[in-house]
Amino acid sequence: MDGVRVGKRIIGTQAPVTVGWENIPKVEGGPARRFFFTWFQPTMLLALIAFWYYAPNAIAKTSTAIGIGIGFKVLLLGLEWLAPRHESWRLTWKELTVDLFYVSLGYTVLRVIDGYIGSDALIEAVQGSFDWHKLTWFIGLPLLLQAFLISFVFDFGQYWMHRGMHNWYPLWVTHAPHHYITQLNVNKGAVGNPVELFLIGLGVGGMFDFLPRAALLAGTFGLAVGTYQHINVRFNSPRWWRFLFNTTEHHSVHHSQDYEASRSNYSNTWIIIDRMFGTCVDGEAELLGMEGGRRMSIRETMVYPFADSWRTLKEKFARHSVMPAE
Repeated sequence: MDGVRVGKRIIGTQAPVTVGWENIPKVEGGPARRFFFTWFQPTMLLALIAFWYYAPNAIAKTSTAIGIGIGFKVLLLGLEWLAPRHESWRLTWKELTVDLFYVSLGYTVLRVIDGYIGSDALIEAVQGSFDWHKLTWFIGLPLLLQAFLISFVFDFGQYWMHRGMHNWYPLWVTHAPHHYITQLNVNKGAVGNPVELFLIGLGVGGMFDFLPRAALLAGTFGLAVGTYQHINVRFNSPRWWRFLFNTTEHHSVHHSQDYEASRSNYSNTWIIIDRMFGTCVDGEAELLGMEGGRRMSIRETMVYPFADSWRTLKEKFARHSVMPAE
């Protein structure tokens, strides 16, 4: 394969990658269908922002956000069944069961661990020693601006954590199992080794939990934008949406079997961060995964960081122990 030059890189020499929005297929059908798949994403974002902006304090709480998040993903699962982007990504019962295992892991074990040694614990310690009067200027900002800044700062940290995972072996070995997924479905973001899911969850977003309304609005960007990273639905996303936000197309390139393509589109919500640092590739890919699309079992996913690290160390020590021939 010849590939396509994007900046200083050649994308698509190892596996097919479509580069450029003009080359990506669009939703076909009647006017109603095209309208729905063009404006579904912006409408849902605006609806959720309006809900959290105007919701009474009695229901504007974390438990409500969790319920809305679960309901939203069920809705998107229905869209995947009705209008799949790729038939090769169509969800099977086995695939769904595996996905739900990882989702349940995130809602139970990882949530408990995060409360003791994760960002929740670190943030609680910092909040107890920080003079919050220094942030009175922030509280005085318009509520939507507060929400945007919380979301953007959190995603900025996520960008560098994710990029670090692709460039530093100790982090990569935790992230690698996630890149063995061979299709995108709405719950695939939860698939991965618990160590990686713990690390990727570290962030400063919780620092602002003393601003519950702004924090919930910030979480809306993650729900109503970031959720589409892993989804088997084709949208005719408006140009401004594709410029600002990460999309299914962007994230499929990141999961491509092509190495250079996979080293792009690191942000979770704001793809404009990738544009700022030259790591954005507009396009899409259907063939995903590593090692030619080999699937990784749950058992291998759980032990991979430790097993691969041990193998790498043994190989390193074996090379050092070999004496040069005289």
